[in-house]
Formats: sequence, C-alpha cells, structure tokens
Amino acid sequence: MLTGTPFIPETITVHLGYPDVAAPNVTVDFSSYIKNVASSEIYPTWPESALRANIYAITSFALNRIYTEWYRSRGYDFDITATTQFDQMFINGREYFENISYLADELFNDYVRRQGTVEPLFTAFCNGTTSTCKGLSQWGTVTLANRGYTPYEILQYYYGENIDIVRNAPVRTNMPSFGGIDLAVGSAGNDVKSLQVFLNRISGNYPAIPKIPQADGIFDEATAAAVRTFQQVFGLETTGIVNASTWYRITYIYTSVKHIAELNSEGVRLEEISPVFTEDLKIGMQSIEVSVLQYYLAVIGAYYEAVTPVEITGYFGEKTELSVKSFQRVFGLPQTGEVDRATRNDLYRAYQGIAEAVPPQYTAVALYPGTVLREGVSGSSVRIIQEYLTYINRSYPNIPSVSNTGYFGPLTKQSVMAFQRQFGIDQTGIVGAVTWDKIAEVYSDLRYGFDKRPYQNPGYTIR
Repeated sequence: MLTGTPFIPETITVHLGYPDVAAPNVTVDFSSYIKNVASSEIYPTWPESALRANIYAITSFALNRIYTEWYRSRGYDFDITATTQFDQMFINGREYFENISYLADELFNDYVRRQGTVEPLFTAFCNGTTSTCKGLSQWGTVTLANRGYTPYEILQYYYGENIDIVRNAPVRTNMPSFGGIDLAVGSAGNDVKSLQVFLNRISGNYPAIPKIPQADGIFDEATAAAVRTFQQVFGLETTGIVNASTWYRITYIYTSVKHIAELNSEGVRLEEISPVFTEDLKIGMQSIEVSVLQYYLAVIGAYYEAVTPVEITGYFGEKTELSVKSFQRVFGLPQTGEVDRATRNDLYRAYQGIAEAVPPQYTAVALYPGTVLREGVSGSSVRIIQEYLTYINRSYPNIPSVSNTGYFGPLTKQSVMAFQRQFGIDQTGIVGAVTWDKIAEVYSDLRYGFDKRPYQNPGYTIR
C-alpha cells in the first residue's frame, strides 16, 4: 500500500497471538475492528473528547500497520496482532460499548498524519499508568478533556502541533502492494516508479546501491543495476528482476530507513507516491493510457472469443466500457467497466500469454512485446523495430534508417523520435504500445499495401 494514497480497507486480518506464535487469524470489517479495540482499550465513561482522541489514535495506528504492510512485507499472512506488546488489544467476539460503537462508526475513516506527509501517523500510545511511552497517554487524555481540550488539541498535545486529521478517507478493498507480475527491464508503470523512489531513498543509507537517474516509471538498465546491488546487499538472488520476495524486502527496508512505522517518521511526501501513469481508467477519459488499454483489448479480443474487440482511438467511450466488461466477465472480475489495478494486471497477463504464444511468422507484423523499448535495451524486439523503421525510411526519408543490430542506441532513438514527430506522437524516443502499433501500421501498409496487424483476423480464437 506504500505505492499510493492511504485509504480505509474494507477488512483487516488480526492474528490472535504474538507474531511468531501459532494462533488463529480472524478477518473482520475495519469499523468492527476499531469498535473492538476501543471497547477493549478505553472506558465508555470517559469524556467524549477523550474517547474521540483515542479512536483517532487507534485508527491511525492500525492504518499505519496496513499502509506499511508491516507484517505482510515480512511474510506473515495478517495485518496486525491482538496483543498490546506489539500492537493494540483485540478480543475476538467481544461486545462493544454503545457510545464507543457510535463514535467508531463516525470516525473509523478519519486518521492522523503529519502535515506535508501522506501516511497515517504511527500513533503510539499506552495507558499512562502501568506503562508510559513517548506517544499518547490514554488516562492523560481524560485529564486534558476535563480541562476543556478538544480531541484535536489532545492529539496535538501528544503528537505535536504539526498534525492534520484526514476526514472521510475512501473505503476500498485492500490489495497487496506487489501486483503479482515480476518487474524487469522494459516494465513500465506506477509500481516501477515506486520501486525507483524506494531504491533511491534506501541508497541514502546504503550508498553501495547506485542512484537511479530517472524515477520515471520505466524499468531501465540503471534500475536493474540498483536492484541487483540491493539483492547482493540483502542476500537475495541477484537477478535484477523484482519478484515478490525482492519487492517486499525493498518496501520493508524503505519503511525502516524512513521510520514510517515509528512516531518519529521521516514521512512520505506526496511527490513520492504521485503516479506517473493514470491509475484507474473509466468512461469519458482520453489519453495515451486509454490507447494502450485499447491495444491490449484489441489483441485479446482477437484471440478470446468472449472478449469484445475495440478500436484504438484513445477515447474511453461506451464501446471500450463494453469491451472492458466482457474482459472482466471472462476473467472473473467485477464487471465495473472501469480499469483498476486488478483488471490492469489481468489484462497484462492475458496479453503477455498471447504475445509469448504467437510465433512471429504467424502474423504479417509482430505483436508489441509487452515491454517498453528505450535507449540502452537490446533484444529481438529492438531488431524488429529497427527493420520496420528502415523499411519505412524508403517512403519517409526524414525518418532515418538504422542497422538491425538489436541494440537500442542513440541512432535508433533518433529514428523513433523522427517517426513520432512525423505521425503526431509525443517525441519521447521510447517505443511503447502506441508507438509500436503505429510503426506496425505504417510498415504493414507500405510493405503489403494494406493495414494488417496482429489483432485483425488472426485465424483462431481461445474459448
């Protein structure tokens, strides 16, 4: 969850024991969890200002555990424990006090954060009698409430003047921060951008890890070098590929060096988690991300009989929405017609399965390889795009021909930029799905006299 803006999870999984001790896990809805902990930790007879301040602290503490994936990043299958030695008291099956239940319903999607940061503050607290700590004193809140302090003033008294209360945060289904798809050279997206931000911050404490010059969401050779060094430093298999174990080790170390799960957190700034690509796609949007979505749907629709193909226009209209719903139906996802993270991941997996299974000679022009091509990468996909650009050069001499070396060097970048300039595409010098598709279209038209791409009449379907 470190990869985005905090939200309130629909549920939370509680381990009914110490972290390393075998004990049952229970999953409850988040508001019920807050009611349970508040009814177990504080007294219903306390002044309302004290009750509210404590519920804010209880909620923020739990959200910090979820936001940092404090336990899940270390391989546990729960979000928080039920013990005050590690977290906060949860008594499975207990009844709730009526006034605490009422307040929890009102406040469960409000939390505390430091001004200028986004993560829920690690609102450490203790009872203030048998145990004391640097955070909030539960019994101390009663004294302050009796003096006329408001809930916000009570929280400021313990956590400092520079705090905010975020109100009415959205409630969403929680998903693991690792998307289930390994990240490697050519991968692109907001997860890659987060990975680059994490590694650059970690390198401040571990200078052997090289800085990544561009945290732009595209996994390049510099990113791979930083990943390999991280894996060496922390005893992981040195592959340069980010699988689940490497991802969660990176997020755990990032949380540790920034003290995010501590009261003295360095804080996560908005610019660190700001997406470089549009997160969710829905009807009415118009962007290059929509064009990429439509390209994937067009190819998948050509091979999956029940997925409705769609034209690549860059505009998310009703036809695209129907196509997305048909894909979601085939892959057992909620049929919302909107492309969220779960839909995007399954789209990518389905597309990659096709791209890897269809032999190059089967189609007039090759499928987009599913990975971004930019300066510094090499491979058969680079060779194909070089061949296409060289053929296009015969009709468009302003687009330089390039040798089909398979290495994407400065000359290939210049040729790509010239092509993009000629055909009204952003001149990035990077070949993603949209640029690949346009190059394939022009090449097909020039070479065969018609526009024949892999998603047009492929010849067989997957039922």
